[in-house]
Amino acid sequence: MSTPPTLSPAAPAAAPAAPAGPTPAALAGLVRAFAGRPGRWRPAVRFDAAARFHTRLEVTGGHEVWLLTWLPGQGTEIHDHGGAAGAFTVVSGVLTERSFPDPPAAPRARELAVGGLRSFGPRYVHEVVNAGTAPAVSIHAYAPALSAMSYYAELPGGGLRPVRTDPVTG
Repeated sequence: MSTPPTLSPAAPAAAPAAPAGPTPAALAGLVRAFAGRPGRWRPAVRFDAAARFHTRLEVTGGHEVWLLTWLPGQGTEIHDHGGAAGAFTVVSGVLTERSFPDPPAAPRARELAVGGLRSFGPRYVHEVVNAGTAPAVSIHAYAPALSAMSYYAELPGGGLRPVRTDPVTG
């Protein structure tokens, strides 16, 4: 029995080269600015027991901003952002993020409470979950706008195996 190869995450092969856009630091500033204007996002908050709720709040030629809600126990699969850089901040509740370094190593876990922020480049792979007992809300920004996301299975030792790539629709 052979061991599946350990792969480093990368943008989907079919993804076109991304034009220069906002940096992870600029995206961090953007999500902080959105977080500071609850009138822009609070009316969109919804919770769904069947699946995480998400909605696009803004889209421009250079970036997009999303609102995501998380009931206790809801989370993502291990995923990338299809070559987009990004940032997210928690505006309510607590989220736990596990990121998967390249080259493969043990994943890193971080708890993000209100005001917690992560920004990342285009090859970032992570999973996010609400492991707490209260609902959570987060605001995310990506540049360029998401077109596809790839999903991975975790291998022993921290490596990843690609599972699928899905288009992103708003």
